[in-house]
Amino acid sequence: MKKRILNMLMIVAMGVALAACGADQTNSNSNNGANTNANLEPGEGNAGNNQAEGNNQTDSNTSNDSDNTTGDSAAEASTTQEVIDAILAQVEQPAQISLEGEQVKDFYHIDPALLEDYTIKIPMMNVKTNELALLKVKNEADIQAVVEGIEKRAENVQKQFETYLQDQYENAKNYKVETKGNYVLFVISEEADKMVEQFHALVK
Repeated sequence: MKKRILNMLMIVAMGVALAACGADQTNSNSNNGANTNANLEPGEGNAGNNQAEGNNQTDSNTSNDSDNTTGDSAAEASTTQEVIDAILAQVEQPAQISLEGEQVKDFYHIDPALLEDYTIKIPMMNVKTNELALLKVKNEADIQAVVEGIEKRAENVQKQFETYLQDQYENAKNYKVETKGNYVLFVISEEADKMVEQFHALVK
């Protein structure tokens, strides 16, 4: 009887000892996890955020570089064709075709021999009056003759549409002629003011 009681006491004591060991192990693991986080250097926990901020900064710089490239391209426009292309990239116009050679004399009353470089765009269809021409004159003394030829062209366009399409006639009456250095610009367009502004920005 005494042995049976003694055995039961020993079993109870062993159970209590095992439970105590299990509790100590759980507390140890919990403390280790806390210590792992506590040992991080200041700022390491925000590494992901710092990386994102770095990426945003890179994107911002890339965007600025792109803007600068656009400005450089505009500044590099040197031929009349490059200037016209840059203007038309900013201000959309109806379909147009180019005038060359003897057509310049026929339409614009200007001898091409007076010009160092030129680009002339007239409407592809005869239901529009929109025109855009940039002429670089060889000698400054001939600029007035070129302007007079352009004025005749403007008058002819107006006469053509005076009894045809009233809105296009009004458009033709509001043409612009601008000079800068040896360059002469001629514009018939609803967006003439914007195109003149582009011209002055592009031609140095």
